[in-house]
Amino acid sequence: MTRDPGLEELLRDELGDRPGLSETSMFGGRAFLLNGNLLCGARHDGMLIRLGRGNDGWALALPGVIQMSMGERVMHGWVRANAEAYGDDALRWRLLDAALAYVESLPGK
Repeated sequence: MTRDPGLEELLRDELGDRPGLSETSMFGGRAFLLNGNLLCGARHDGMLIRLGRGNDGWALALPGVIQMSMGERVMHGWVRANAEAYGDDALRWRLLDAALAYVESLPGK
């Protein structure tokens, strides 16, 4: 799988230098962690966003946003936004804000 350096840079810029933020290679792309918990990711096939189990229904109703899966396994609480969806600044921030709110509620690792 190929990475998406443009999306990676966009996420770096938007997430800024907030305390506890780190990144690593994962899932065939680049993953962003907050206090050791997965927050979001950038891959060639879209932006991955962690919303938490039961918190993703609203996002799945949006155009360009689908349930994330790893092979045959459905990843409940995670969604994937395609380029059209994450290219919309307001939608991207809505997804990132929801991910931040969820992940900030988790205990650090």
